[in-house]
Amino acid sequence: MTLVGELMVSVPPESTQQAVGYPSLFLLVVLGSLVPVVPTGAVVSSAAVVAFHQTSPFALLIVFGVASFAALLGDVGLYWLGQRGVRSRGGSRWLARLRTHAAPERLAQAQHKLREHGVLVLVLSRLVPAGRIPVMLACLLSKMPLRRFVHGDIPACLAWAATYQLVGLLGGSLFREPWQGVVAAVALTVLISVAPALWRRLRPADRDDSGGEQA
Repeated sequence: MTLVGELMVSVPPESTQQAVGYPSLFLLVVLGSLVPVVPTGAVVSSAAVVAFHQTSPFALLIVFGVASFAALLGDVGLYWLGQRGVRSRGGSRWLARLRTHAAPERLAQAQHKLREHGVLVLVLSRLVPAGRIPVMLACLLSKMPLRRFVHGDIPACLAWAATYQLVGLLGGSLFREPWQGVVAAVALTVLISVAPALWRRLRPADRDDSGGEQA
């Protein structure tokens, strides 16, 4: 048997991939929503690449549905835990963890946008890298009811899942092999996530240089 034949035999069938992949996608997105460390965008993009190369016509739709629901469930769980911390005197470790992921200036911006636009700001916060936690913390500090938060978070999670699925589709359409598309999708997702931080670091230097020239 040739090496190619052995590799083809070793690749699990689509039914096995789906049976393992969809639950894994759900658990990773929920975990990433509760603990803002897991790169959930890259997970969704990778799942979209794999679904793009499958023969099932509903694979991409299932990835979208699973990712959206998992993101919403994780957000609601984290918000509920944060509400418990806001109501208690000593707070909670979840609320403290949220504060560590939200710089004071970004929290102030999120509170200002929340006062201006209401729950609509949740949609933008899900699409902007590292924007979800400051806005969620602003909602908690404003004592927004859980029901109102959920109403604003549903379109936010749908838009988020659609955006990162499109990133995966782009990677999957450019390469014939799924693993190549996964690598491309992950690289693009990482680039999207670090670009705002690099921009914020470069802007003060640009201002200093321009200020020095004017002086």
